[in-house]
Parts: sequence; C-alpha cells; structure tokens
Amino acid sequence: MTSLRPCGIDFGTSNSTASLLQGDGTARLLPLEGDSVVLPSTIFFSFEDTHVRFGRDAVATYVEGIEGRLMRALKSVLGSSTMSEKTTIRAQRWTFGEIIGLFLSQVKHRAEQAAGHAFEEVVLGRPVRFVDENDEADKRAEAELEAIARKAGFSSVAFQFEPIAAALDYERAVTREELAVIVDLGGGTSDFAVVRVSPERRTKTDRREDILASTGIHIGGTDFDRLLSLSRVMPELGYRSPSRDPRRDLPNWAYFELATWHRINFLYAPQIDTRLKDLRQDAARPELVDRLMSVVSERQGHALAGAVEAAKIALSHEELYRLAFPLRGGALDVDVSRDDLIEAISQAVAGVEGALSGCLEQAGVAAEDISSVFLTGGSASVPFVRERLTGLLPGARVVQGDVFGSVGAGLALDAARKYGSG
Repeated sequence: MTSLRPCGIDFGTSNSTASLLQGDGTARLLPLEGDSVVLPSTIFFSFEDTHVRFGRDAVATYVEGIEGRLMRALKSVLGSSTMSEKTTIRAQRWTFGEIIGLFLSQVKHRAEQAAGHAFEEVVLGRPVRFVDENDEADKRAEAELEAIARKAGFSSVAFQFEPIAAALDYERAVTREELAVIVDLGGGTSDFAVVRVSPERRTKTDRREDILASTGIHIGGTDFDRLLSLSRVMPELGYRSPSRDPRRDLPNWAYFELATWHRINFLYAPQIDTRLKDLRQDAARPELVDRLMSVVSERQGHALAGAVEAAKIALSHEELYRLAFPLRGGALDVDVSRDDLIEAISQAVAGVEGALSGCLEQAGVAAEDISSVFLTGGSASVPFVRERLTGLLPGARVVQGDVFGSVGAGLALDAARKYGSG
C-alpha cells in the first residue's frame, strides 16, 4: 500500500462495486472477485468449517450442498426493525449490522488489494429513499450504514444519491447540454433524478443547481422476485389453498417469509418446525404443505428464490420458462410465462411509474422537456419495466448505461471531487 486514496462503493441489494478515479480522470471499477468488477452482495457461513464466503463463491458453495447459512439482500434491512434483531450463526448471535459490516469490510479489503492503495475516505451510494414515507427510519438507515462503514475502517464517510452518481457517469459522454432523467432500477429500490448535464457543467464541483429533483421508491428487482414467487410458485406449496375450515385459506406467514430474500433465514429457527406442523394439520391439502416443509427442512429457501429469479431473468428474452426444482419425494415443476410475470409485477411497476412522474413534477418539467433518459440497474433489463417507464418520456432518447457499473463509476468521480484524487 503506497498512499491513501478516496474510493466510491456502491453497496447494492443484489450486487456491489468499488471504484476510484485514475490519474487520467477516468473512473475505474476495481475487480472484486477474480476478474469481475461486480461482487454479488451475498455471504455464506459454512457450518462444516470456519470459512465465510462472499459473492459467487458463496452461492456456489451453497449450491454444492455444503451445510451453512446463506444471506442476501441485506441492504433491505437498513432502517427497519430487523436491524435490532439478532440471528444465530454457528452458535454465535450476530446483529445484522455486524453481518453487513463483514461484507463491507470484505469489499474494502478486495478493493485495496486490486488498487494497491489503502482507502480511508469513501463516498457510499445510497437510494433516494431507504424507507418509503418514514423520514426518521430513512435517516436511521443512512446513520446505520455510516457507522458500519467507519467500523470497517473508513475514517471519512460521505454519501451520494445513486441516480446522481449515475448522472455523473452519463455526463462524461454527452456532447451538448441535455435535460436528462436518470432511471436507476436496482435490486431493492428504484431511484430517479432530473439533471442538467453538459460538457461545461461536468467541470463544476458544486452541482446542486443542476439537480432539479431526485425521488425514489422502495421497489426493485427483489420485489419482482417475491411477487412472481407468490403468484406462481408458492401456490404449489400451499399458499392461498384452503384450510380444513372452508371459510378461510391457510395462514400466509410462511409463504411471505420464503418469498422474501432477506427473510428466508427466519424460517430456519427451531420453533418454526412446530408452526409448520400446525400449518399442515390445518391444511385441506396437506401434500402441498409437505412441499413447503421439505424446502424449509432441507434449507433450500435461497435455492428456490434463486430459481424464481432465474425465471424472471429468462422471461426477459423468452415467452415461457419451465421452473423445475428438486424436492424430497418429487420435483416442483411449474411453467411460468412472460404474461405471468407481467401480471405479478404490474401493480408494483405502477408504483415505480408514479415515483418517476413525481420526480418530473417535483422538477417542474414536462415529459416533452426531457431530451434523454439514462437507464442503469439490473431491473432495467426487464423489458416490461423498461417499456413502461420509457413510455412516460416518448420524446426522449433512451441511453442504456452499464447495468451494474454506472453508479459505481459516478461515485468515483464524486469521491475525487469531495476528497481530492489523492
């Protein structure tokens, strides 16, 4: 390690990146796992040894069948009551802040190894809203993330809204002044900004007057996974099936937990087995609940969520996808169509549309005033979502950014402006 340099870190719900500004003024995304600059925001605690694995290695180890605990979508916990809860891993009680800190420390370590420089100053990306319609919880989420970053070894921590960071990345390529809408569709949130960009403006340090509005909503790709799971997969495990009392369906608590990435591990608590047996006893179709109990007892919740996510991704370019998932005593076999996906997520996408319209209203501009729309984030790859949002701006030129790297690149630019280039 030769000197101190500022960096940008995009800690995402599904994927994370780290970046710095190079001497020639270009942003560099640092390799965090092999040659890949994208590290899935995933941790695996092995129960067979003392190893903790991260990213693709974590997922691969889990898929191999190694006994342990997989954790993903941890960013979604920030600002929520879950942050105050503890979970038992290898006979040790962990707070969710400690688990997030373990991941962020690993990102910092890998970034320093790739750059050959220590990082003490960081600009962290943050969604416009960690928590919708709760300013206190939103502030608490940022404070929690700042405390975690400091404990990970950063002495100076600043934040930048993720769509603003993406705007800084986009601006590097513009040749004239534009009024741009930045659309950042991530795993946990959808964020927007209306920004004036130009070759002349990008040299300015203070860009506050160029940011006309920024808004966001706590809806993203993991919500689409959850909704598709509840619509097409969980009914095969008993969701919305009748109880022995024909006047009511089975309770839905277990299905919501199993369909939500960051809640799956709560189904592995010792007392859950008794509750699931009671659920089966109450079921008019106990064979469906047997499937649910098989997934939980075999600790296959994350694998099933991953299969649903794979179906969502495949339906971006296929009309029909066969979701085949092995279970004890027989496989789960479900055909999922693109229309099924659209039906499942339509209401959520309408909420995202509303947030984009609200951003334009807050900026005081009409849709026809927008010259370009810049798309980034993994959920921008879902055609239905992309078409619905760009349809609100029919006259704008659509520019596809780096799905996972645009925010990170912009954070490197912002870090250099805030701290200097080292």
